[in-house]
Amino acid sequence: MKINDVILQTVTRMVVFIILTLGVYLFLSGHNNPGGGFIGGLVLASAIVLLYLAYDIETVHKGIPFDFKRVAALGVLIAVTSGFGAILFDSHFLTQTFSHFHLPVFGETELATVTIFEAGVALAVVGVVVTIILSISEDE
Repeated sequence: MKINDVILQTVTRMVVFIILTLGVYLFLSGHNNPGGGFIGGLVLASAIVLLYLAYDIETVHKGIPFDFKRVAALGVLIAVTSGFGAILFDSHFLTQTFSHFHLPVFGETELATVTIFEAGVALAVVGVVVTIILSISEDE
């Protein structure tokens, strides 16, 4: 018997964009304010889990065709290789380094290696959380 989840699906369509926006904000504000890759990744994963709750797995896989185990592996790879960015600036492995660059549209901008590391952490968290939720849902 299929349950009619019209209200849940309608609310999910609106709320997912708000949750994704909050997750991106928390990710981007992480190296100067509270937030960062871990909490941003958890919030992003919660939006995906909400989609899995509102719709069935096949429907979400059509819209988001990612293998979340590979997303987690890519995140770990990015986080580890970001440590080599500090070596390029003649510093120790995984040391945060930054420099100011003049970008055409943005003007004077600070670019830091911690942002790349945080992106890897966020991808790893999203991949692991969604993989765990999908593994739990497959158990009977």
